[in-house]
Amino acid sequence: MHVKITNDQPVEFPYTIGQFRRDHPQTSFPRIIPDTMLKRHLVHPVIELSKPAYEPLVQNLVMGDMPHKEVIRLKTENDATNHIGEVDQSQVSQPIHGNRWFIGYTVVNKPQDQAEQAVRNKRDRLLQDTDWQALSDNTMGEAVTTYRQALRDVPDQDGFPFGVVWPTKP
Repeated sequence: MHVKITNDQPVEFPYTIGQFRRDHPQTSFPRIIPDTMLKRHLVHPVIELSKPAYEPLVQNLVMGDMPHKEVIRLKTENDATNHIGEVDQSQVSQPIHGNRWFIGYTVVNKPQDQAEQAVRNKRDRLLQDTDWQALSDNTMGEAVTTYRQALRDVPDQDGFPFGVVWPTKP
């Protein structure tokens, strides 16, 4: 995954090697283009940040729109001092950027109706898994009865559908 940069700002993401080759039709590149060569053409690799924990049943993981440049540290007064010893206070605490680009993820709740339906579908599947124990020729134990009732009560939980606490199967 790459990003195309202009004036130190991302302008196209994701940017593929195929797009890079189409943008430079008169240039011969090796089959595998090294990152150093791409960087000379203002195309940088993008590092994916670790994905946050999320509940796929009711949430989506959304990649950021544009990558951001790494921040190495914030400027100190020493960094903001010019050649004659004056400190530019407007520069103190400004970020010092590195040369790497990152992309992150955001967890977004699915629409309420989709989340409710997904939770109900899971609840129904879990109930079906124990239906055989509720047949007339079986005696259902108290633990299974309690479990099945807890599954039926899932839509009544506080925080439904985004904060469901699933009962433990006996």
